[in-house]
Amino acid sequence: MLYWLLYQFKESSAFFNLFGYITFRAAGATLTAMLFSFLFGKKIIQYLRNHQIGQEVRTDGPASHLQKQGTPTMGGLIILVSVLVPVLLWGRLNSTALLVVLVSTVWMGLIGLLDDYLKVVRHSPKGLIGRYKLAGQFVLGVLVGVWLIFTPPQSTAVVEDFNLTPSVRTVDLTNETTEITITSTETTVPFFKSIRLDLGLFYILLVVLVLTGTSNAVNLTDGLDGLATGVSMISILTFGALAYFLGHANFASYLQFSHLPGVGEVFVFAGAAVGACLGFLWYNSHPAEVFMGDTGSLALGGAIGSMAVVTRNELLLLLVGGVFVAEALSVMIQVVHFKRTGRRVFKMAPIHHHFELLGWPETKVVVRFWIIAVILALLALSTFKIR
Repeated sequence: MLYWLLYQFKESSAFFNLFGYITFRAAGATLTAMLFSFLFGKKIIQYLRNHQIGQEVRTDGPASHLQKQGTPTMGGLIILVSVLVPVLLWGRLNSTALLVVLVSTVWMGLIGLLDDYLKVVRHSPKGLIGRYKLAGQFVLGVLVGVWLIFTPPQSTAVVEDFNLTPSVRTVDLTNETTEITITSTETTVPFFKSIRLDLGLFYILLVVLVLTGTSNAVNLTDGLDGLATGVSMISILTFGALAYFLGHANFASYLQFSHLPGVGEVFVFAGAAVGACLGFLWYNSHPAEVFMGDTGSLALGGAIGSMAVVTRNELLLLLVGGVFVAEALSVMIQVVHFKRTGRRVFKMAPIHHHFELLGWPETKVVVRFWIIAVILALLALSTFKIR
């Protein structure tokens, strides 16, 4: 919104020219999201507390978790509001990639909100029935896949950083002039610059798997104070950086990757999401004043999955989101092994509870998982130079 309102006055003042730069608007979105979190976070938490919208804690888990009984949940509303408003203010909504990520985040957040409402407000033990939840995620995946396949990509970006105007000089980062293109049904393969998988219409199935798998994996990770928030923030920042580089023609050429016009706007979304996570972490750090619930975890999962999709780095998500992958795998391994043998592989799944039962303090588990997430993010970014 601010771009369309203020950038038109760039000739009268150099200040308004700043709104043409993605980095400036991303910074503005980050600060705005943090401000919204601080302004409305406490009020939302108090509302949840007054209406006794509290978390039910498993009695078979670590004993230290019993004191969390009744902590307000559905705090993902703080994240959703703190993302949505800044993106609408600072983003260019003519970007298909930005719209895909924004719609995916809100869609998944609404599914989570319904699930939380049924469990906490209506006191339905199972919440939203699993097949209905999967159906909602499946429909989103199909819509996003079709949207990306049949929507023509933007041919130009209005203004990119390191451009003075759309038609004025750019910084020359490489002497290579070979143009690399990627079709709407292809996905890239990490570590290989010349290998891409063209899935045809099966690309829609890949999108479904990515969005469904990521949202549910983040949901499983949300079991300790600040864990899912911090790891999600790291993953979002990583894909935001990739979106910025691949949306910029010079950087994409330097990395020998297909230029994805318009995808740089996802960096504005990443800024808003990181700001929202930082603001939410203010309340969600140990001991948590509020839990995000499925409202927040599914929304963050939808954001991360859709960012991987629009940057055409769906397979790289396995590395960037390695913590989420480990959490999901631990549950699947535990269930399958227990059904077959009657014995457990882990003391408790998801795996973060296993380390708690080994005697690790909750905060140590959380910080160490954050560290692992940072290492994986750096490894993922390094793949673009060793391709």
